[in-house]
Amino acid sequence: MSDGYRVLFDTLEPGSRRESSLPDLDGKPAPWESSMQATCECLSWRGALDNLERREAEDELGETIYLDFPVRARSAVVTAHALLDLGIIDQEELRSKMEAVRERFERE
Repeated sequence: MSDGYRVLFDTLEPGSRRESSLPDLDGKPAPWESSMQATCECLSWRGALDNLERREAEDELGETIYLDFPVRARSAVVTAHALLDLGIIDQEELRSKMEAVRERFERE
């Protein structure tokens, strides 16, 4: 793993596990998942990140590099990975934004 993606691996909570059965995977999507999909659609529409390329990366990276991440989190992690690759964001920008979001959730 490249240090260029350390910020992504730092999001994996200790003790997190990949889902292993259908009941673990079944269920209603969380609100952040719908927002994530809408964000990806906007990125694709504006030409920043093609949806097909992102989905292919999600299949590939989700089964290799991000195998230990929960299935539902992989789309977010792979999208961030792609945005880092494209130079649209850098690790420090991503880390800063993630900290701001965590702080906001802690206040709620």
